[in-house]
Amino acid sequence: MGKQLDAITPVLKAFIEQQKIFFVGTAGETGTVNVSPKGMDSLRVLGPKQVAWLNVTGSGNESAAHILEYPRMTLMFCAFEGPPMILRLYGQARVVHGHDREWNELYALFGPLPGARQVFVLDVQLVQTSCGMAVPHYAYQGERQELNHWALRKSPEELHDYWQQKNSFSIDGKPTAILRDDLTV
Repeated sequence: MGKQLDAITPVLKAFIEQQKIFFVGTAGETGTVNVSPKGMDSLRVLGPKQVAWLNVTGSGNESAAHILEYPRMTLMFCAFEGPPMILRLYGQARVVHGHDREWNELYALFGPLPGARQVFVLDVQLVQTSCGMAVPHYAYQGERQELNHWALRKSPEELHDYWQQKNSFSIDGKPTAILRDDLTV
């Protein structure tokens, strides 16, 4: 059944790389808890104790606000095909924006995605597997393209304006630092 490990093993790395979707959980000290599904080939295992995922523009930016306040993060992967398994990575995260020194190096790990806005780096403290026997089978049919098409129709200025309007603060009013000046607004 379930196991707890202090690092991502080669077998678990292969499992992660096969998944088409993963889930991100974050929370600040107070306010809402956020759980978000992610896809689009946006996660990389950097080593046995570190992963990074590329975040694209969306309707909110809760994870960024939470990580600035309280840097804990959980990533969860479920086997929807093949043998059952759930894998969780628990750790401390940091967010890297386009205006940060590390952006170019981290962003280069991913294929270009329209509307890319942040890279989250998770330092893994605990790896936990569980059986996943209650997770139903689902068949992968392909990536949705609507978000890519939306972002491609925006100029850099329009994306910046969208970030300022929709992504600078969480739904709890906490800053996200997506723009250099949103911490001082």
